[in-house]
Amino acid sequence: MAEQKTTPQIKQQLPNASAVLVLGILSIVSGCFILGLVLGIIGLAISAKDKKMYDEHPEGYTGYGSLNAGRILSIIGIVIGGLTILIWIIWVLILGGAFLTFLNGASF
Repeated sequence: MAEQKTTPQIKQQLPNASAVLVLGILSIVSGCFILGLVLGIIGLAISAKDKKMYDEHPEGYTGYGSLNAGRILSIIGIVIGGLTILIWIIWVLILGGAFLTFLNGASF
């Protein structure tokens, strides 16, 4: 019986997993500003390449948990940033309507 020698395959870290995680966290922390929306979109865009690499060859990479957590945090940051912008738009419309009502009622 011949013994087969198998060489263990060295797994590589996904290149942008840590960066996506950091961008996802920063997008939530700065979600009250437009910066959160921008960082979330960047994190989601960067994660697409690594996710594709992992889907093609899952046994060759580690760090998918960090990548997936960063993607989820980026999506949450995008939602928070989008809601913040929507709230600001509504706030400006309400104040603008009140100001126009005040100007129409005032006589100079």
